[in-house]
Amino acid sequence: MSRAVSSCLMLALLVPAVAGCATSGIPVQSSISSCEAGDQSMVRDTLYFGHNRPNGGRVREAEWRQFLNEVITPRFPDGLTVVKATGQWRNASGHIEQEASQVVTILHAGDPTARGKISEVMAEYQQRFDQEAVLRERTATCARF
Repeated sequence: MSRAVSSCLMLALLVPAVAGCATSGIPVQSSISSCEAGDQSMVRDTLYFGHNRPNGGRVREAEWRQFLNEVITPRFPDGLTVVKATGQWRNASGHIEQEASQVVTILHAGDPTARGKISEVMAEYQQRFDQEAVLRERTATCARF
């Protein structure tokens, strides 16, 4: 989202199931000992893209659509889920700020290439829309298509 939302402390408060934030290249550790027959072991990244800009403006719907089409979809053409949301966080001055957001969930193999693409998406959003951070949740999961 826009600022301090990316801190591990905030993430731990928002999502109690998350044990901590990994910043190394170590693969996500799963609490799932093994997937059921027919399931695939995958990584689920959930990204939170806040729409408030530091100057008081907002990321417009057309700008978001263009970002989704030009940046996210080409990196993850097999599929993803986008949900509109409203988030809130405490900014550096202690004020609670609410903002419209887009939540994007992507399932992938968890390999260095896919993880790198997630990092590229986050960095591009931050640069393009003058954002301090994009919140990312990463969990191991089992999936069946």
